[in-house]
Amino acid sequence: MLGYALFCIWLAVDVDFAFLLVCATGLTGIIWVLDAVWFRPRRLARSPAAKESVLVEYARSFFPVLLVVLVVRSFLFEPFRIPSSSMMPTLLIGDFIFVNKFSYGLRLPVLNSKILQLGEPQRGDVVVFRLPSQPSTNYIKRLVGLPGDSVTYLNGQIFINGEPVPVSIVGPYQGGDQEGSLLGREMLGTADHQVLWMPGRGSLEGSFIVPPGHYFMMGDNRDNSRDSRYEGVGMIPDSSIAGRAVRIWMNWDFSHMPRWQRIGQSIR
Repeated sequence: MLGYALFCIWLAVDVDFAFLLVCATGLTGIIWVLDAVWFRPRRLARSPAAKESVLVEYARSFFPVLLVVLVVRSFLFEPFRIPSSSMMPTLLIGDFIFVNKFSYGLRLPVLNSKILQLGEPQRGDVVVFRLPSQPSTNYIKRLVGLPGDSVTYLNGQIFINGEPVPVSIVGPYQGGDQEGSLLGREMLGTADHQVLWMPGRGSLEGSFIVPPGHYFMMGDNRDNSRDSRYEGVGMIPDSSIAGRAVRIWMNWDFSHMPRWQRIGQSIR
């Protein structure tokens, strides 16, 4: 039962769940401490054979587990599941990924205020962030524009501060999940990665200025991604960033068998 509860906690990814996890950890800890300091001595003084209540027993059992999950999930690694095709071919629907929570600094859970600066997001990183217009929703995109950058997307190519980002056409995409797509390779910062286009469909083009303290994000599936080019997403403030996606640990979208070959792949 404890193992199952831990697995469920580990897979939960909502901001609301983070709040519940903090509350559950605090509550079980308070019950455990109050019993150890106040109630247990008095209970044993009345009767050495007196047993603790079921509530105290559960609190004592679950508090260490909840505390470990809270610390790991908040400060080290957090699991996420990819629900859409916006990051194809880098990430596929059904990918379960680990997100490094300390790459860009340590943040308090729920409040998300930074308490220790350890690094800055870099151009080309695959980043998980909370949607500013709906903080309970997590998005994953590639970081394209840094604070102060001018970003232009035109005819399938990115220009940063007037300079074109190197990109080349590889050929028809053979992945099978989005037939008719065109596969390309792009060099964004130090990230050498693949991108997709959907001939004949197109997507929003234009020029964008990234304000201080914000980032411009785009999906690798360029014609099938709701990202910083669109209203409702826009520029992403630093306070909304959850961490950097680093590795795939499972793929299963429940409509077919797991793709075992994706397990353990690094995310570039």
